[in-house]
Amino acid sequence: MKKTTLTQLALAIALTAGLAACSDNSQQQAQEAADKAAAATKQAAADAQAAAQKAADATAEAARKAAEAAQQSANTASDAISQQANEAAAASADAAATAKDKADQAVDATKEAAKDAWDATKAAGNEVKEGAKEVGHEVAETAKEAKEAAKDAADKE
Repeated sequence: MKKTTLTQLALAIALTAGLAACSDNSQQQAQEAADKAAAATKQAAADAQAAAQKAADATAEAARKAAEAAQQSANTASDAISQQANEAAAASADAAATAKDKADQAVDATKEAAKDAWDATKAAGNEVKEGAKEVGHEVAETAKEAKEAAKDAADKE
């Protein structure tokens, strides 16, 4: 072989070795870059998962607080309604008792008025009876006097 061919061949081998070395170096750099990208992606995924967990925890806490507030509000409303119902029942009972007392008083007043009316009717009947007796006596007396007067007049004639 010729020297130029050997030289060319040696240069080609050196170039190929240099390219291979560069290729190995590039490959190593690419691998390092890929490893760094994978680590960054893994860290970003971990950060995203932590943020999602934090958001889920905050949402759960907000929901728990809202449920507690709703329960407390419902309890407060229930207590207020119960108290108002009790007050209304007490007022109704008082009104019923007052109405019963007034009805009892009206019954008593009616009985008393009926008794007074009976007594007044009895007294009026007694008065009429006494008055009739007096009138009867007076009529009898007048008739007696008239009879005597008529007898005296007949005797004088």
